[in-house]
Amino acid sequence: MNVQNKKAYFDYEVIESFEAGIELTGAEVKSIRAGGANFAGARVLLKEDGAYLVGLNIQQYKFANMENYDPDRTRRLLLHHKEILEIQTKMRSAGLTLVPLKLYNKASLVKVQIALVRGKKKFEKRELIKKRDSHLALARRLKTNR
Repeated sequence: MNVQNKKAYFDYEVIESFEAGIELTGAEVKSIRAGGANFAGARVLLKEDGAYLVGLNIQQYKFANMENYDPDRTRRLLLHHKEILEIQTKMRSAGLTLVPLKLYNKASLVKVQIALVRGKKKFEKRELIKKRDSHLALARRLKTNR
């Protein structure tokens, strides 16, 4: 299982990344392993009592009998207090944002990779699209010439 936030890689420049645990129910873990997670609109909020993942959509597990299940609920991230302080100081000093990049398994646990990012400018995104298109066109020409 490896769910990535592809939009974040396109919209932001990754400065530094961290690994965090995430507080989930058993049915949510099974749903994630079945591919039922969506990062659209997900972000990380730092509060006085910890870090929270907001906007991560985890579909309800089809075999779970859970009433009043909220797929967009706020989930607590498991980080050490020193890591949270380090992230907060870097965010304030450099004007960075904290976003989730991917969900993955590590042994039997579900982990989240979060990153301090800086937003890309519009011209940087256009350059990336042009570069990607030229690489695709070159690959197509090489494929047809064989």
